[in-house]
Amino acid sequence: MWKQATGLLLVGVLWSATPAFAQKVEIMGLFGWTLSDGVETDTAILAGDGNIYDAIDTKDSSSWGFGAGFHVNERFEVGFLFNQQMSTLSAEGTNTLDIGDLNVYSYHPYVAFNFGEMGARIRPYLMIGIGATHFSSVDFFALGAQRTIPGETQFSTTWGAGVKVYPSPHFGVRFGAQWTPTYIKTDAEGWWCDPYWGCYLTGDPQYSNQFQISGGVTTRF
Repeated sequence: MWKQATGLLLVGVLWSATPAFAQKVEIMGLFGWTLSDGVETDTAILAGDGNIYDAIDTKDSSSWGFGAGFHVNERFEVGFLFNQQMSTLSAEGTNTLDIGDLNVYSYHPYVAFNFGEMGARIRPYLMIGIGATHFSSVDFFALGAQRTIPGETQFSTTWGAGVKVYPSPHFGVRFGAQWTPTYIKTDAEGWWCDPYWGCYLTGDPQYSNQFQISGGVTTRF
């Protein structure tokens, strides 16, 4: 469902940016390193190795991505950004146990604000995107058999900042940092009672966070 929703949102973004296509277009390729974390499990598990595991984690690893941006005017840009992190799923607790290879894909239509003039050689930027993150299925061997943890797609946002440097009018490099919190689940925390609203169950939402530091190339035309 999130893939279809993200696709429709991208179509809307590109449609609204049609006049910008005739002005300036940026295409980018990114490579970097992503710091990741996971979430706590609902219950602690005593495994066959004698250790207790109470969290699922995604390991820090390399990542790459690409995107395209359309300048609506001299400052504002809209576009789409894709990222892939090549990670490992692990169980955490009294021990760290690697389960299997995990790919983390993110799909985000975004809006960016660029500082400076359109043709400037150096342009700092801020960006925010709304879309989805997909965690791939994980294959592993346990209890004498090959098993698979199914993949999952969840809502996510992404927040970034960085700078673009253009040694020539059309080609440049960009460096930036990007934070992507992905909603995973909500744990029941307890009851809260209010004289007006009455009593209701409160929850503690948990997010898997990816913090990417990247560099890459960009071209504008």
